[in-house]
Amino acid sequence: MNQQQHQQQCSAQTATNSTCPHLPTHEQIEAFVHTHWEQIVADIAQLVAIPSIEDPSTASAQKPFGDPVDQALCCGMEIATRLGLEAHSCDGYLAFADVPASCLRSDAPSKSDKRKHIATIAHLDVVPAGPGWESNPFVVQRKEGYLVGRGVLDDKGPAILTLWAAHFFTQPEFAPFHNLRVLLGGNEETGMADARYYQSKFSAPDFLFTPDSSWPVVCGEKGSYNALISFPLQADGRIVLVEAGTVRNAVAAHATAVVRATPSELPAAKNISYVPEGNGYVRLFAEGVGGHAAMPEGTKSALGILTTYLLEHGIYTSAEKRWLEFQQRMHGAWDGSLLGIDATDDIFDPLTIVSGVMYTRDGKLVQTVDCRYPKSTTPDAICAQLQKVCAQHGLAYEEIRRGKYLYVNPQSPELQILLDSYAEWAGQHKKPVTLGGGTYAKHFPYAVAFGPEEGPDPHQPEWVGAIHGPQEAVLESSLKQALAIYITALARLLLDT
Repeated sequence: MNQQQHQQQCSAQTATNSTCPHLPTHEQIEAFVHTHWEQIVADIAQLVAIPSIEDPSTASAQKPFGDPVDQALCCGMEIATRLGLEAHSCDGYLAFADVPASCLRSDAPSKSDKRKHIATIAHLDVVPAGPGWESNPFVVQRKEGYLVGRGVLDDKGPAILTLWAAHFFTQPEFAPFHNLRVLLGGNEETGMADARYYQSKFSAPDFLFTPDSSWPVVCGEKGSYNALISFPLQADGRIVLVEAGTVRNAVAAHATAVVRATPSELPAAKNISYVPEGNGYVRLFAEGVGGHAAMPEGTKSALGILTTYLLEHGIYTSAEKRWLEFQQRMHGAWDGSLLGIDATDDIFDPLTIVSGVMYTRDGKLVQTVDCRYPKSTTPDAICAQLQKVCAQHGLAYEEIRRGKYLYVNPQSPELQILLDSYAEWAGQHKKPVTLGGGTYAKHFPYAVAFGPEEGPDPHQPEWVGAIHGPQEAVLESSLKQALAIYITALARLLLDT
């Protein structure tokens, strides 16, 4: 059956059915998930195969984030169309897919003449794969019950789940009262310009959730603050080049430096290796433990390991020593206490700060700053203190971006629906949580994060990696449960009269 025939069937059956539909049963949802699971995995693999990292070199007016992201958005629209949804591009910034109007119930909701606009938003862009993978990161692998690949959890896997959840409501027996739109973003990892652009063109939904986070519901997200810090390379210095990390919002797992030194000056050290480059130069390598900037607990910055090694073994001039001492303050404590910006409160976990990327440009060493702050401090306070510390070490400081924190009352009706839907399938009630990660929810007036990202499982295999790191993986059973939760929650949001 093609899309036109499907919509005609929807229209014919919903037009004559004015009785209140029943919510889908667990058995009906489980049958739907089981019947379609292999195709769902194939759809995830199709998206993962596209290395959809922002590529400014191929960007254009029609493809603002470059060719790879555009390919992913087009792929998402193709999948949506196959699932009976009406798919559209929002000028290349993102894609969206609607449950067709012909599939909606013809009788108006009794509480209001206006149909609500319910939406979800996931993203199809990813961070670079980076090293450390046991297999091709853009080919989905099935291993020990997990799906492995860049984006299987952040956020292509959940994006596909939202499309299939929307497809569930194209079935005439579950025709919704309210409108459902699935948004597929293209710029979540590097700025969220897609969400801002969308809202310049369309009205905000009445309620939205993003599957790009953890259970049971994320009712609060810390504020965000970003900056650049630079230090001029010294003509008579010993440090020639430093490079580390791949993206601002991830702790650097690898770092390298070229220094003026002899091998005899470079004693063996854990997580440090080097190769002579001739003419008095040596290239150093540092290996750390990467992870998301919003959750730095358990990570070890390769940049911190590298700069500590240089400082401890005297590979510096006096000016460079001040820069290395700053690096100790930056990487020595992820809560910002060594920089004087630590903060906590009664809602959020403590402030976090990482420097995820360093590069050499125009004769300077430049590093990024990614700070997530609770409501007990402000961007002004963070900026003033970091400027002060940088001045003490002879560094230049430039603020790049600041974002407000988000907090939604957990007692609101929509959040209670999400919490109850999670509890039904998870078998336990949990309280809403707050996180350091910034999601699309911050860019909409009434939105939360509601997704399958979980903390490390002590029983999981050692090879399993987290989002933004190598070996990104998610249990298939976790995704199956997530789809069931989404269908249950959306049914209550969409069938409510």
